[in-house]
Amino acid sequence: MHICCANCSLYPVKTLTEKGVSVTGLWFNPNIHPYAEYALRLNAVTQLQKVWGLSIDYIDYYGIKEFIQKTDNGGENRCSACYEMRLDKTAQKAREIGADGFTTSLIISPYQKFDVIIDIGREMEKKHSVEFFIEDFRPGWKQGVELSKELGLYRQKYCGCIYSEMEKHLK
Repeated sequence: MHICCANCSLYPVKTLTEKGVSVTGLWFNPNIHPYAEYALRLNAVTQLQKVWGLSIDYIDYYGIKEFIQKTDNGGENRCSACYEMRLDKTAQKAREIGADGFTTSLIISPYQKFDVIIDIGREMEKKHSVEFFIEDFRPGWKQGVELSKELGLYRQKYCGCIYSEMEKHLK
């Protein structure tokens, strides 16, 4: 499972584990800006890993330059490009470790483009020959928020990219 942040991973990991699914997380988020925000989110994931005893692989790469280039300097399709970067790496890793499938914690957020994520996940499924697991975790969003508060995890205030940070401040 691609883990975009500790908060968004809580409900999906809990739900999948309760269904008997063995989850290995992958931290790969070159979109998060500034670096201080990246470090806070990474730290929250490592905290969660320790508390819940999760298996998580880390690609600790602050790739803001690559992110800006791939998103066409904040162009219209920046979210799609961002999802593609992360899901491509996740599907690649899933195939590498012999996993039955892959998914992302992004699909819990009511602020993300669910249908776009699903379409890209299906593309990566074909590209890497590993199943993209789809479950609409959005109904568990509030439960995840409550869990993150109980665990005292860092709670971010924007999706993570330089463009969403800018939009947050412009409002």
